[in-house]
Amino acid sequence: MHKNISEIIASHRTLREKVAELLREAIIQQKIKPGERVTELEIASRYGLSRTPIREAFRQLESEGFLKIIPRKGAIVAELDAKDIKDFYEIKAVLEGYAARVAAERISDAEISQLERLNQKMKDYAAKMDVAGLTKVHNEFHNLILDICGNQKIILVVTNLVQQFLRFRFFVSSSSSLSKMHADHDRIIAAFKARDGVLAEKHMIANAKLGEEVLMKEFLSVQEGKQ
Repeated sequence: MHKNISEIIASHRTLREKVAELLREAIIQQKIKPGERVTELEIASRYGLSRTPIREAFRQLESEGFLKIIPRKGAIVAELDAKDIKDFYEIKAVLEGYAARVAAERISDAEISQLERLNQKMKDYAAKMDVAGLTKVHNEFHNLILDICGNQKIILVVTNLVQQFLRFRFFVSSSSSLSKMHADHDRIIAAFKARDGVLAEKHMIANAKLGEEVLMKEFLSVQEGKQ
């Protein structure tokens, strides 16, 4: 039986998304390094695909900030720099601060308990020096607050930013540099218990600034080591 147009489009979109996901993950894990060239021909050969969905995946990843497409040269993995860190946390502070203020008016006791459990997991991972586990739970903590806020546009923007920013997490070398964040989380939770949106926003912004300081220090240290 022949596929109808919608099935063909859906199949084509799935190929593009799969290629984008594979490349995005490789870039995040630095299997493909910043500044490294990525060619349509290489990806087509590796995965046995036509070049059309690959080209579209490249455009998608360019819009997300993972690739930079240069005329007559092709695609290269976007470089990382300190300004990216600063810009990211400025946006994150504003959006997550607002989300915390709104969430303080809506949060249930059960959701507060869930935040407490996640923060305890952060403390446990920090004690075990497990950076990957700590980072994962840290993101879950913040994602729950975004969900409680309920603003889908903010959720979409922050989720896309964080996904792109995961590349920087590979510069964090120790859980001790992140463990201070659970103290900020304790203060955020206390503000939620008091249903104090202004205080929740204040502590969320402080948490973002701490994240910027931690990551900037680690990133600059790595960059100095390369020189």
